[in-house]
Amino acid sequence: MTRSAVRTLGVVTAALIGISAAVAAKTPAPRPQSGTQSGTLDIYFIDVEGGQSTLLVTPTKESMLIDAGFAGDGTFNSKPGDPAVARDPQRILAAARDAGIARIDHLLVTHFHADHFGGVMELSQLLPIREFIDHGPPSAAADSAVPGTMALYQAYAAVRAKAVHRQPKAGERLQFGGIIADVLASDGTTLHTPLDGGPRVANSACTSGGVPAQEKLENPNSTAVRVQFGKFRFLDVGDLSGPPLYALTCPDNLIAQADVYLIAHHGGADGSDPSLFAAVKPRIAIFNNGARKGAQEPTLTALRSFGIEGWQLHKTANPGAVNNADAHIANLDQSTSAWIKLSARADGSFVVTNGRTGERTTYPAPAR
Repeated sequence: MTRSAVRTLGVVTAALIGISAAVAAKTPAPRPQSGTQSGTLDIYFIDVEGGQSTLLVTPTKESMLIDAGFAGDGTFNSKPGDPAVARDPQRILAAARDAGIARIDHLLVTHFHADHFGGVMELSQLLPIREFIDHGPPSAAADSAVPGTMALYQAYAAVRAKAVHRQPKAGERLQFGGIIADVLASDGTTLHTPLDGGPRVANSACTSGGVPAQEKLENPNSTAVRVQFGKFRFLDVGDLSGPPLYALTCPDNLIAQADVYLIAHHGGADGSDPSLFAAVKPRIAIFNNGARKGAQEPTLTALRSFGIEGWQLHKTANPGAVNNADAHIANLDQSTSAWIKLSARADGSFVVTNGRTGERTTYPAPAR
């Protein structure tokens, strides 16, 4: 190759590099997903109208779904059917799409009542589920108390058989995607030693002996977890109630504190004992309630007595109940199905977004 040819080739190459750089400079960077923010643990409290479905998505996009709401059209008598028209599975699918995920990596079924696991069968046809976590089969007595429980469980077990199944005990630790989920209670048993390995701390608020469980067979078997992401802590106890719920913080506080508490049993009266609020000291507490289910007066009152900010999935029409401000309620009536979304950072700060209004409330990192 002659020198002039080399010079010509060099000029052409430099021009091509310059053009590429100019194109790159004019090409916008990929837009982030509309849901999950980089570096946050995102939690969607999905409106399943008095049941539970809570989707956690880690910064690595690994997901855990805690419960899946009702089957079908959303009642205790609903049977699994066409997933394309299944109310709660479709709402879960919408949250998953907002979060930018296409499967459920871990499904935790806290207990076997239709408002918590009825939607699993239809959801599994909409999103692949890699792992199932639960406390083991319900008792025959549970079916007598809530007819249809065993039939629904058998349908669930058939779906679960196609994936990994884990049955952790109280005290076990689950780790994935940069988060830790400690099992506090499961199948009627609870922690016996403090969660964080510290000394036992007596809880002076343990004066009532606890509030009796409204349903005494399956709710007290709920699998309860505390999720930790850096300094941020989230407490979800499902419908745990009665003696197992009381034992977590009385006579000693075994579970330390949490920034966010999803109130036991949808905020029903059996979740109102002040001893847990006194021990856990949540910065905010969330009611996964319906218009007439959960968010009962004793629990709303207990929350206010400690100055804890409350958030509700629905405005409640329960007698005597004083709702939180509309800005802290996702759905003012049943014409909408908005979620509450929480985005937490590892420093303990978090942002809560009201899905109905889009308004965001920021909670700075705590001084601890």
